[in-house]
Amino acid sequence: MPDVSYLDHAATTPMRPEAVDAMVPWLRDLHGNPSGSHRLARAARRAVDDARDDLADLLGCRPGEIVFTSGGTEADNLAIFGAGVERGVPVCSAVDHHAVLDPVRARGGRVMGVDPSGLIDLDDLERVLRDAAPVGLVSVLLAGNEVGTVQDLDAVRAAVDACAPGALLHTDAVQAFAWTDIATRAAAADLVSITGHKFGGPMGVGALVVREPAAIAPMLLGGGQERDRRSGSTPVPAVVGLAAGARACAEERKATIERVAALRDRLADGLLAAIPGAVETADRAHKVASNCHLCIPGVEAEALLFLLDQEGVCASAASSCASGAAEPSHVLSALGVPPSLAAGSLRLSLGWTTTAADVTRALEVVPPAVARLRS
Repeated sequence: MPDVSYLDHAATTPMRPEAVDAMVPWLRDLHGNPSGSHRLARAARRAVDDARDDLADLLGCRPGEIVFTSGGTEADNLAIFGAGVERGVPVCSAVDHHAVLDPVRARGGRVMGVDPSGLIDLDDLERVLRDAAPVGLVSVLLAGNEVGTVQDLDAVRAAVDACAPGALLHTDAVQAFAWTDIATRAAAADLVSITGHKFGGPMGVGALVVREPAAIAPMLLGGGQERDRRSGSTPVPAVVGLAAGARACAEERKATIERVAALRDRLADGLLAAIPGAVETADRAHKVASNCHLCIPGVEAEALLFLLDQEGVCASAASSCASGAAEPSHVLSALGVPPSLAAGSLRLSLGWTTTAADVTRALEVVPPAVARLRS
């Protein structure tokens, strides 16, 4: 579909050619299982080890601290359930992804509030930590999947150490890798989740960093792979694609951020000027460079997305996992956005393939679509 302006990178982003090129030999010609002992198995194990080394460098951890998973959801679940009930209850933020929120609630955990920009309310965090004692794990997403807010994990770490010493700090960095230096921004976290398809790697593969001396119990038992932390045959093509995509993303990150931030600002400013009553969600200064999130009164989000799709603009209303759901966004509710305004939410998320022509097209298409719905 060449005639499409894709502005849904927060849901998934196109694979980078470096990731595709790295995967092709393992999809077509090579087929060793890295758990074996013959030459093809040894070659596969070397490829996985090299990928682990590359990722460790990019994530600011040791190679042995990386656990490969099927993606961000499994990595989040492994962190929260793997921490174990014996450590204490888990705590997360009200704007976390459901891959964190639902496991926390399933374990009887607590949820802390945020301010109108989506930043963690540190006073509320300290209150929750004291009231919910003992707390075994605190989970805070590094960059929001819906409105793009970037959290200060150092401040969260300080609050955790003061009010719940010994509790692990986990961050869902799934949306953050493409737009921040994880090695620096997530250095305070004991556990870090990433997934490949958010930065140009393949779908179906991710990783959880488990920094020593933190330890987790496995959810999948069997062959004892990943140092007994996650059993299952290692998907060699996916793992090498994950590392190659991450490396290419990191090498271009600074230039991509500068280019995409300018496009995002042009898009957001243009839409705000062209659509009466439109409100930008959260403070742009606290967002990743790719996020343009608006709430538009007088329209229904799904109807707007349908019209945009007819005109070749791919967008979403909320998290890709929540799009199409009848329930209002839990993120916008946490930010204090009234339900009537949240009903007209629009997330336009840019990425490494976004062009000026994509932004121009959105500016040409979105305002008339809004006017049509309002009429």
